[in-house]
Amino acid sequence: MAAQQCLPNNEVRDKYAANYIVLGTIWEALSPDPCLSPYEKDYKWLTQVYESVKPPSGNGKLLWHALGAKTIELINQNVHLESVRDDVETLVLDAQILDDILKDPDPAKRGKEVEIKLIARLKKHLGNPKFTALGERLEKIKDRHEQGFLNSLEFLKEILELAKEVVEAEKQVDPEEERDRAKDALTELFNDAKTKNTHIIVERIVADIDDIVKKVRFQDWQHTATGERLVQKELRRTLLKYKLHTDQELFDKAYGYIRQYY
Repeated sequence: MAAQQCLPNNEVRDKYAANYIVLGTIWEALSPDPCLSPYEKDYKWLTQVYESVKPPSGNGKLLWHALGAKTIELINQNVHLESVRDDVETLVLDAQILDDILKDPDPAKRGKEVEIKLIARLKKHLGNPKFTALGERLEKIKDRHEQGFLNSLEFLKEILELAKEVVEAEKQVDPEEERDRAKDALTELFNDAKTKNTHIIVERIVADIDDIVKKVRFQDWQHTATGERLVQKELRRTLLKYKLHTDQELFDKAYGYIRQYY
């Protein structure tokens, strides 16, 4: 919450993102060098802040990048995000809790808390047009509040109304459609890689990755060190099968898609 207050508008957030990307690029290049050890706690914190203020629609400027594989592995070591991920339904569907929130003497703080939880939920559905539109609405609500067009209570009410719509939209998510989006993203990635590795059969690689990931993943695997390691191991094994295991950039991008869509 303190960090959120230090990044009050898009201009300041974009400046923070630009600085963080420089830092993240250096970290990915050096990791796992022991020289980084004294800075892990600070870097993990800065990464969490970066993720919390990233545009929820996924349509931000180019300086808002996906996290690198080594950063993701670090950020998920011994980190538990249940409170961020799991209680949005309770907030917006329990009439008594909702009434208590709206009577809160500090609606700005409560609005910010709900906003952070909501952003985490929206990011689980990146690439889904319905959730992209909801993310864009959230960004507009934030902008109106920051520019003084919404007072704190109005901001809280609009955030809670949007949260209701996100919860309802999640109930209608078709798992098969989500997986199709994942396969489309992976297909595009490996088609781009085909220029360097003309021998690869894209459809076969994507099918293998899809099949293996569906077998080894579990609920919220992205938020556990065990889940991260397991999926990364199987991805590397698949890339090795097609002699693509030495391309670290390809691995990072493929893993990013898997983490996003599965």
